[in-house]
Amino acid sequence: MENIPSQLLNLGREVGREDRGLVVLSEGSVSAKLDEHRLLVKASGAHLSNLDPSQLVEVRIANLQILFEQSFLDAKQFEKELMECRLYPEAPKPTLELLFHHWLLTLEGIRFVAHAHPVSVNQILCSPQGETFAQQRMLPDEIMACGATSVFVPYSDPGVPLAREIRSRVTLHQRRSFGRVPKVVLLQNHGVIALGETAEATLRTLLMVEKAARIFVGAALLGGPVFMQQHQVQRVDRPNDDGRRSTLRL
Repeated sequence: MENIPSQLLNLGREVGREDRGLVVLSEGSVSAKLDEHRLLVKASGAHLSNLDPSQLVEVRIANLQILFEQSFLDAKQFEKELMECRLYPEAPKPTLELLFHHWLLTLEGIRFVAHAHPVSVNQILCSPQGETFAQQRMLPDEIMACGATSVFVPYSDPGVPLAREIRSRVTLHQRRSFGRVPKVVLLQNHGVIALGETAEATLRTLLMVEKAARIFVGAALLGGPVFMQQHQVQRVDRPNDDGRRSTLRL
């Protein structure tokens, strides 16, 4: 895959588009795996809508693996460690969500990660229906883009606690789904994370989550939603159905 920084910039700007309502101000973050030793992530405080190359921070993966296992870090220590992860001293501070970006990029087939706070998704995640939204499906294309189920993560404080909880919940999901990597992680009272092999697939997954959330909220007002049955979901979610996924660029 060529020109990953350019693809990541474009992904960030697409996620940050005001007409999409996925983020406001400096919300959200994006990242990409460069190689086995380096990743690229949005700088803390940068706005995705007008992300520029100087706001992408190149980070050493080895440093992050050590940081992930620290038993306790206060806010000041954590910020110091984040700064030491940078490859270049003049680079800005990476996003505080760097640790979960790092771990998700270690999953098989994942090259890009996008995190956003869409209004419709958070209407659900700030309600008692968040886990139901993660576990049920309403639409065939929702299954294709988001998988048969999403990972639901109870609220955790940003930084190390959230990253560890994501690792725990995703690992459990993989055990229950014969090792399959999830496409979507839903964070209670927080937002959504989309994972993909390409920047385009990652964006399409994120947009489908938001579409499904709007349908879920609207259907709930009309007495629903009506969910697809498990055998129907399984027929759509065929692991070897690469032809249709390729057509949909997922």
